[in-house]
Amino acid sequence: MKRITKKETAVFFTESWNMSWPMILIMFFDFLVSLTDVYVAGRLGKDVQASVGFITQIYFVFIVIANALTVGAVSVISKIYASGKQEQLIEAVSTVIISTLTAGIVLALSGLLLSAPVIGMLGVPAALQRYGIPLVEIYAIGLPFHYYLINSNGILRSVRRVKLSMATMAAVCCINIGLNFTLVFYTPLGFRGIAIATVASYAAGSLCNYMFIKKLFTRLKSYSSLLLGKILRIGWPAGLLQIAWQIGSAVLFIILGRLPSNNIEVIAAFTNGLRIEAAIFLPAFALNMANAVIAGNLIGENRRRDAFRGGIITAMIGVAFISFLTLIVILNARNLSHFLSGNSLVVQESVRYLYIAMVSEPFMAWAVIIGGALNGAGDTRGVMRIVILSQWAVRLPLAYVLGIVFSLGPAAIWWSMNASILVHALLISRRYFRGKWVYHE
Repeated sequence: MKRITKKETAVFFTESWNMSWPMILIMFFDFLVSLTDVYVAGRLGKDVQASVGFITQIYFVFIVIANALTVGAVSVISKIYASGKQEQLIEAVSTVIISTLTAGIVLALSGLLLSAPVIGMLGVPAALQRYGIPLVEIYAIGLPFHYYLINSNGILRSVRRVKLSMATMAAVCCINIGLNFTLVFYTPLGFRGIAIATVASYAAGSLCNYMFIKKLFTRLKSYSSLLLGKILRIGWPAGLLQIAWQIGSAVLFIILGRLPSNNIEVIAAFTNGLRIEAAIFLPAFALNMANAVIAGNLIGENRRRDAFRGGIITAMIGVAFISFLTLIVILNARNLSHFLSGNSLVVQESVRYLYIAMVSEPFMAWAVIIGGALNGAGDTRGVMRIVILSQWAVRLPLAYVLGIVFSLGPAAIWWSMNASILVHALLISRRYFRGKWVYHE
């Protein structure tokens, strides 16, 4: 492959950055919301805080279909948009919206009916069940709004209107945070106000995106089962990946719950650590989504070599940015942990988690961002196999054996997570540099 010139690098950098910076802000808004949830829960006690962390993992199982549809929709719509086929673009957008709302309603009903018995069967501590079941039932009511919000944001970034999506998520963030404090501390709703604030903000965000899409596409009436089939063929591996990942994350919480001592404190610390780590992970995920759009657009224009190079440049931007954030977190780990909890054991374990987890963040960033390019090209099966392998064959077995069987404690579990990220980065790099994904159909 011909060597990339400085001029081409500058062009790719500009293109990547123009798509990436609004996505980074969107993920920052998500981070503020999740951080507020944990902060507010922490003011209510360690049991509520641990419950919010656990239920977050359960809730994401319910939105895997939305995320799978989005992955497929972004790959398909970004290519159609770049090819200039306007009628097919309108048909694809309409198909995604109808399918999204249908799935959201079905999953909302399923969540209301199944959440309590499922949580009861998982064998988690009683405190997590007491607070977790009411929270997940409220979240289930908001699933249709969240489904629409997720996929309408995917549509907007696929057609290069990511700044509109950014405006929506800024509004969602402000509404969510404002209602969080108001409902929890100034109404009788108590801890339930955390979930109600989320549902209300998703409803408001859905309305914003509806207005944006209505202006961009005035004839959203057609529906194509053929396009839906194509979207699902690309999206189902991403859905299966998310199911496997979220179940694996729930299993990790269950493993932590079986530690012989201080298990609630460790779960609360893990919850806090994940929220702080989200300051790093969410920008990586933003660049993952940006890379998917960039790769999809370039392949749609038949610029396959540029798609390969652009993906690398976007990943390099991400690694540099996330390495800087990693340093900030390391230097402020104790202050950040104190901010989220007043329990000394929770703070101590949160700090240890952050020191260990930060070792793998640059590798995580690289793996996640170049994986976005593969998703944008439609090579979702390759990404699925690699991520599931790294979690279920490396992370979880190591965590259980080292942490529980050999009684090495939570630190061994944190190092097991690092090992899985390194395996993920190596395997995804191997697939990327083979270059076959740019010809994926």
